[in-house]
Amino acid sequence: MKQCMCFGVAGNFAGHLEQAGEASDFHNVKADEEGAPKGIFPFYIPGSKDFLGRYCIDNSKVVLPQDPKAEVQAEPEIALECEVVYKDGKIETLLPKYFMAFDDTSVRNDKSATKISQKKNFSIASKGMGNKKIKIDKFSKGGICDKYSITAFLLSDGEVYEYGENSEIASYSYFYEKLIEWIVKKLNTQQDFSVLENLNEIINNASCPGHILIAIGATRYTHLGETRFLKDGDEIVIITYDHTKNTFEDIKSKIKDKNFDLPDASIVRQKILKA
Repeated sequence: MKQCMCFGVAGNFAGHLEQAGEASDFHNVKADEEGAPKGIFPFYIPGSKDFLGRYCIDNSKVVLPQDPKAEVQAEPEIALECEVVYKDGKIETLLPKYFMAFDDTSVRNDKSATKISQKKNFSIASKGMGNKKIKIDKFSKGGICDKYSITAFLLSDGEVYEYGENSEIASYSYFYEKLIEWIVKKLNTQQDFSVLENLNEIINNASCPGHILIAIGATRYTHLGETRFLKDGDEIVIITYDHTKNTFEDIKSKIKDKNFDLPDASIVRQKILKA
C-alpha cells in the first residue's frame, strides 16, 4: 500500500462528528446537501515532503502521539481500494476493487491543528487496515456489500467492551454510485479552505498514482466509545462481517473467546502503545 494515495471522508455517517466533538470544525464548510459528507482529507501521500509522506498504516499497533495529554480515539470504518482513471490531470472515475475494515485513529484535542489531516497522521502507526481485502463484485445495490456489517470492540484489562455500534455498511449516508460520484467531484474540485485542502494539487504533485485507498467515514460510537480515550495496553478490534452468516452476538461471542477465525470477515486488531 506504500504507493497508494490514502484519503478519508469526513461526516459520512449520521451523528459521528457530533460524538467526536468535531462538528464545529466544519461550521464554515458548506455541504452539497443536507446529510452530505463534509469533505475529504489526505492522511498518506507517497513522496510528500511533509508529514503526509510518513507511511502510517500498521495493522498490529497504534503508536500514540508524543504528547501524553493527547486524547485519541479509534474510528471504525470501511475503506475502499480503487483503481483511478485520469483524464487531463483530473480524475475521470474510480473503480472500487476491494473493501475492508479500517481504523482511522484520530487525535481529538490538538489545538494547533489547522487541517483535519494534522490530526490523522500523528505517528508511524496511526491507521490500521483489515487483515483481508474483500473483492467487490459490483459497488451497487445487490452486490456483496449489501451483506456486510461493521462493528468494533475495545479489549482492556481482560474485558471486552462494545466500542462502535453494529451497523450495516450500506447505511452510510453516501454509498455506492452516489458516494463514488461525490468522491470524484471532491478530489477534483475541493479547495484549500478552512480545515480542508486542495486535493487536485496534492494528487498532481504525487504524479497521479494509479490506486487510491479511501476510508469512507467513521461509524457511530457506543457511549463507551464516545467517552473513552485509548491508552497504553488497550487493544482495538474492528470487524466487517457477512451478517447473512453470522449475527452480531456470534461475533461478540467469538471476540470474548479470542476466536478471530472468521473466514468471510476483514478484521483490524491493534495494540495501543505509548510513544
